[in-house]
Amino acid sequence: MTQSISQPLSPVERKSAVLDRLLQAGLRHWLLLFGIVWGLYVGLPWLAPVFMQLGWTSAGNAIYLLYSTQCHQLPQRSLFLFGSKAMYSLTEIQSAWQMTDDPLLLRQFVGNAQMGWKVAWSDRMISLYTSLLLGGLIYWPFRKRFKPLPLWALVVLALPLMIDGSSHFVSDLAGIGYGFRDTNAWLAALTFNAFSASFYSGDALGSFNSWMRWGSGILMGLGLAWLIFPYCEAAFADLVNQGDSSN
Repeated sequence: MTQSISQPLSPVERKSAVLDRLLQAGLRHWLLLFGIVWGLYVGLPWLAPVFMQLGWTSAGNAIYLLYSTQCHQLPQRSLFLFGSKAMYSLTEIQSAWQMTDDPLLLRQFVGNAQMGWKVAWSDRMISLYTSLLLGGLIYWPFRKRFKPLPLWALVVLALPLMIDGSSHFVSDLAGIGYGFRDTNAWLAALTFNAFSASFYSGDALGSFNSWMRWGSGILMGLGLAWLIFPYCEAAFADLVNQGDSSN
């Protein structure tokens, strides 16, 4: 019996085989790739204040400009690094920047050497997008047990963000610092002023507004992860199986 001798692969075939192996590896490790890309996306806003502190103002301002297309970047609703406080009140921002309630002017304040430099995302954006990354880290070790979150459940988890975001939008129409979500007098009346004045008024850490933005963003981000990742896992697994069967 004569043995068939396999023909060497042509350069085009070798390139195709390498690309196929890379594609299969990417499909098998899709969540790792997502984590790297998404981690860079949610990490860049934190580099803006670092760059400003180092004196790399061009790089810092470039990040502020890039993320200004996705976030209002109002300084009184943003975290600050390298300063005396993690957040500043609207009055403190106005004293350091301009005595204005115009959001287009307020958002331009990125900080200074005394107050530190703001993260290029607001607290709501940080909580929403970072919790999606956190959801991936939680999902991966338990992925065999996860079933996709029902759509109605995602709507329930999204309700706090929808209510909080829309009420802030309506409140801000009266002017930054003048709306019903700035004083939350309605909440103080409902709770008979059971909490301190700092809980009801403003956007500082520990205030009602802050709790709502952080909490609603986390719920929405984790809900999206619970809905999307199981479907992605099933779809990529099918593609891997198709690739294995064709080889």
